[in-house]
Amino acid sequence: MITTLTTFALPKPITPDEAGQIFRSTAPKYLGVRGLIRKHYVLSEDGRTAGGVYLWESREDAEALYTDAWRAFVREKYGTEPAITYFHTPVVVDNVAQAIETGA
Repeated sequence: MITTLTTFALPKPITPDEAGQIFRSTAPKYLGVRGLIRKHYVLSEDGRTAGGVYLWESREDAEALYTDAWRAFVREKYGTEPAITYFHTPVVVDNVAQAIETGA
């Protein structure tokens, strides 16, 4: 499994309520994306940085999403260029499911 952290500095700070409204408007875009297990939208406490934490089945699945078109969507929606960091995710603890998942 792979986790990606996408972040982008916002042109002006936003509140958690504003972020929630924006994030809800884009969330349906990620339903059914091949290889995407879960996405968490994030906003820094000062409201100046937003992004997402994504859990993927593979790096190839992640890279299939982060295209030039996706980057353009982020630039248009948030007015800034996203940064993407990849992490290997060998173990996931899921307290809701009471499970520990392991992957390569």
